[in-house]
Amino acid sequence: MADTVLYEVSDGLATITLNRPEAMNAMNVETKVAFRDAAQAAAEDDAVRAILLTAAGDRAFCVGQDLKEHIGLLAADRESGSGGTMRTVREHYNPIVRALTGAAKPVVAAVNGVAAGAGFGFALAADYRVVADTAAFNTSFAGVALTADSGISWTLPRVIGPSRATDLLLFPRSISAQEAYELGIANRLVPAAELRSEAEKVARALASGPTLAYAALKESVAFGLTHSLEETLEKEDELQGRAGASEDHAIAVQAFVNKEKPKYLGH
Repeated sequence: MADTVLYEVSDGLATITLNRPEAMNAMNVETKVAFRDAAQAAAEDDAVRAILLTAAGDRAFCVGQDLKEHIGLLAADRESGSGGTMRTVREHYNPIVRALTGAAKPVVAAVNGVAAGAGFGFALAADYRVVADTAAFNTSFAGVALTADSGISWTLPRVIGPSRATDLLLFPRSISAQEAYELGIANRLVPAAELRSEAEKVARALASGPTLAYAALKESVAFGLTHSLEETLEKEDELQGRAGASEDHAIAVQAFVNKEKPKYLGH
């Protein structure tokens, strides 16, 4: 894996760190490939029970596409007539978002600074966002004559509603950490100096929790957003049956009766 993305697994927690602070963690090709591979590895590893998405430096979480590299790639496209540059959405961004949203485990994003364009989309692909009080968000796409990618046309309306999402997509602007919290983009707002410790605390608590139940909750919420109440009730019945048969459920019930803290196995 490239040095532009760091990957570590410890006690059931996979930490993915975007590591181009000098470029505000912008996505060049090398970084996109490494991020995709790390996200997929974390999602597929049964030993990983939670994922923490972080970024190096204090200026930016991720500002999206590396436009300096992008200019050169577009010029090469014009010469060759290939149009290959924009395949990055299919080859990189889509697999990253699918891995994070589809992971059968919770994903926590620690947003330390600017999250713009695809960087905003990656943050929204997480299940829980811990945000530094110095952070900011910007859709950015229309500002460079592009449409939405990185799943943001799906995730943002579901977080803040379609009307507000359309406003922010048509008229990109910087959203402060406080406004992000008020809109529901940030689940937890913390002082910048405490971001990493607070986000890791949240992620480690989830990593030691009932993983199968968390996976079912993710699936249930995603299903309910696009299905009828009757269909969602059927899905809840299916998922609850699976959760009720798990070892973690038996452990939790016994711990409750014994007035003890449960020690989950993750299955």
